[in-house]
Amino acid sequence: MKRRVVVTGMGAVTPIGIGVEEFWKGICQEKIGFAPITRFDTTDYKCKLAAEVKEFAPEKYMDKKAARRMELFCQYAVAAAGEAIEDAGLDMGKEDPWRMGCCVGSGTGSLQAVEREYGRLTEKGPSRVGPLFVPLMISNMAAGNVSIAFGLKGKSLNVSTACATGTHSIGEAFRSVQYGELDVCVAGGTEAAVTPMGIAGFSALTALSVCQDPTRCSIPFDKDRSGFVMGEGAGIVVLEELEHAVRRGAHIYAEVLGYGCSSDAYHITSPAEDGSGAAKAMQNALEDGNINPEEVTYINAHGTATHLNDLFETRAIKLAFGSHAGKLKINSTKSMIGHLLGAAGAVEFIACVKEMQESFIHRTVGFQEAEEELDLDYCKESCHVEIPYAISNSLGFGGHNGSLLIGQY
Repeated sequence: MKRRVVVTGMGAVTPIGIGVEEFWKGICQEKIGFAPITRFDTTDYKCKLAAEVKEFAPEKYMDKKAARRMELFCQYAVAAAGEAIEDAGLDMGKEDPWRMGCCVGSGTGSLQAVEREYGRLTEKGPSRVGPLFVPLMISNMAAGNVSIAFGLKGKSLNVSTACATGTHSIGEAFRSVQYGELDVCVAGGTEAAVTPMGIAGFSALTALSVCQDPTRCSIPFDKDRSGFVMGEGAGIVVLEELEHAVRRGAHIYAEVLGYGCSSDAYHITSPAEDGSGAAKAMQNALEDGNINPEEVTYINAHGTATHLNDLFETRAIKLAFGSHAGKLKINSTKSMIGHLLGAAGAVEFIACVKEMQESFIHRTVGFQEAEEELDLDYCKESCHVEIPYAISNSLGFGGHNGSLLIGQY
């Protein structure tokens, strides 16, 4: 028997605000998080801008000693998870910890640790590499630290599917609750890859925008789009079995109805040109939730502002929704926060839930005009509209596609 799964808590660390309330305020104000990179000297780099998290102080969210044993991506995850658990009103002393799980992923883990310890290795020799290098660096430590911090003793997973990580993490948590492995799962994604290697690596792929105008550097679906802008942060949600949530009087934001996945099996960085892989993920999510395509109002697109992604995702939406595609509202939250890689899908899922709750769809900031084939409604303006069902998409390097279908509760 499939059990119903609802969202009862949310937490966010983003470039336009720390905490869901500040993040949502930034969304409504069409705030952009793009500015010159402050983490390192970009003199020799073509890419000068990123969407960094501002004024993050880990000691506000966790014990100082514990924070020192975490890299930044883990600190972001623990901070967002703490907010989500508090928001859900979970009294951990009254819960069975073995029925509470964790599924938090990261696309890269800690590039900071790799850069730092490689410097020690080359300058001072192998004996000077830090003893905690590996447990600080590996991507599963986000899930590990969240579960340790909050006593989550049930199923604990680290999903790492590049830019689809956050969506797949929430989807796999949904399945775990839906089929009775857990009653509650803390799920999402986290990333902190604004580092010399992170920026240099994505620049070498020609994936990053080199535009130095913050208002035009991340413009999904626009004919002048030139690549994505690196963002960072974390998005964490509490997913809960419906009856469990109702029994304890939890506030319910939305219901997760479907989860769809697919693989392009095509190319390590480019989506399938006809959009068939992403289309299948959306179709699978709709079928899983037993919802007709015509019932969907809104899609929070992957929308990276790279030339190929936005074109092929448009083709995918047309393939999945047919003539109804022209009636959909489609936007990209990356127009304000950039691309958070492994955290992107989770933060965008939170934006999707908030938009459903507020009957408000934010505009794709910076979008002015699309080329001929990009002829859908990419939300040049914000609008107030009822959203009974919505889809949040993520597409990752390696051909990983993930779609989450949510509905009003």
